[in-house]
Amino acid sequence: MAASDDDARRRVEEAEQLSIAEELARRLDRPMGVLGVLFLFVVLGQLLAEDPGLLAFLNVVGWLFWAVFVGEFLLRAYIARFSAAFWKRNWWQVLFLLLPFLRFFRALQAVRLIRLTRLARAGSVLSAGVRGSRSAGRLLSSRIGWLAALTGVVVLVSSQLLYVLGAYPDYGPALSDAAMSTITGRELSAEGGFPRVLEVVLAAYSVGVFATLAGSVGAYFLRGADTSGQPPAWPPEETRG
Repeated sequence: MAASDDDARRRVEEAEQLSIAEELARRLDRPMGVLGVLFLFVVLGQLLAEDPGLLAFLNVVGWLFWAVFVGEFLLRAYIARFSAAFWKRNWWQVLFLLLPFLRFFRALQAVRLIRLTRLARAGSVLSAGVRGSRSAGRLLSSRIGWLAALTGVVVLVSSQLLYVLGAYPDYGPALSDAAMSTITGRELSAEGGFPRVLEVVLAAYSVGVFATLAGSVGAYFLRGADTSGQPPAWPPEETRG
């Protein structure tokens, strides 16, 4: 009986600590969100920078941002007492925090393992993209504003993936094609398996964006005038999800 009471008390304490950790995450949403968006552009700069000094600076800034993300995650884990419930809820964040370590495999270029190096860089891009999309959700409450920010993140991430995986020799055409495919569903001009798969994903995303915008506009007009006889304000005050 005593053991059962101890287990119940322990579960209650774990739930309380997990709730405190989640409250801390909510309070840090805005500053961490800003860093997440900046991190996405830092990764883009690392891919495009040619000056050794600038590249070294961006690498240092990128690792500083990553250290902040890791520190924030470990602080929440500590407050939650590294409970199983915390890891069960946040395990996927661990994967994206570990992805930047794949950059160390660039040293394998000496033995011409270029494909592995490209995958490592793609891992860094995906990590930054996930962080950037979550940051957009944290910073923006308007559904339309969040959707516009998310679309920008999708364009940047998809164009960077096309570039680092060798589908395009230059970043400019990759960015242009990715933007058009994301917004209009147009086919990518690059050949290969990955561009074909990506263009299907982007086409599906563009359909989803159009459906969401059409729904928001339709809801605006269906709402009609309010009781004062004035039309409702645009854009409608909607929150994401």
